[in-house]
Amino acid sequence: MGQTVAKSCSEALNSIPPVSECMGGKLTKLTEKPSVVKMPDPVVVSAAAKHTGTLIFLHGLGDTGHGWASSIAAIRPPHVKVICPTASKMPVTLNSGFEMPSWFDLMTLEATGPEDEDGIKKAACLVNALIADEVKAGVPSERIMIGGFSQGGALALYTALTSEYKLGGVIALSCWTPLHKQLPSSVSAHNRQIPFLQAHGDCDPVVPYRWGQLSSTLLKGFLSGHQFKTYKGLMHSSNEEEMQDVKKFISDCLP
Repeated sequence: MGQTVAKSCSEALNSIPPVSECMGGKLTKLTEKPSVVKMPDPVVVSAAAKHTGTLIFLHGLGDTGHGWASSIAAIRPPHVKVICPTASKMPVTLNSGFEMPSWFDLMTLEATGPEDEDGIKKAACLVNALIADEVKAGVPSERIMIGGFSQGGALALYTALTSEYKLGGVIALSCWTPLHKQLPSSVSAHNRQIPFLQAHGDCDPVVPYRWGQLSSTLLKGFLSGHQFKTYKGLMHSSNEEEMQDVKKFISDCLP
């Protein structure tokens, strides 16, 4: 996670790296069918005071839970535990079949393009399993938040919209709404009125700002607690202003 602010969108776009570098790290191309890999152990930052709430935060394509754990831990209230899981590696169509940590396959960066519906739903099951573990440990689901950046933010949105658990709030940074054509008919009743914070930089060259705007318009049609924030000059990253807004949002949702 960086703090990249461009002087202008056009200036920023002149120097952007390929999609594989923007959305992922080191790539390995598969030459044979991959075996099923168990999701790596998550990065867990325990509460600094009595544990009364939990935030599950999902990284973007090619990253790991370590990429966001320290930044999120630095802005959470002391009574909030942070869980940053790491996606298993899989071949990603968008990156010519190269293998990298990914919650589901990405086939295109076109808003109307095909989506990995099965992969998205399976990834949501993994997030719901993490929520279930926290509930079993004694944390009410209303004291559990989920969030994420880029692909992780998209998964956080989809999980919240379809989960059987009523959550404390949702953070969706620089992302889009997966399987949007199925909305709002597929949305469960549990989280239609909880707080949603969606945020996006207006110079994002990877997940276009327009995607964020379209997602916001769609979600506001059936989510009463949805808010959308824009960060001028911000590319596919985060900055101090956004993180302070996220900090306040977490505190408001999990006082």
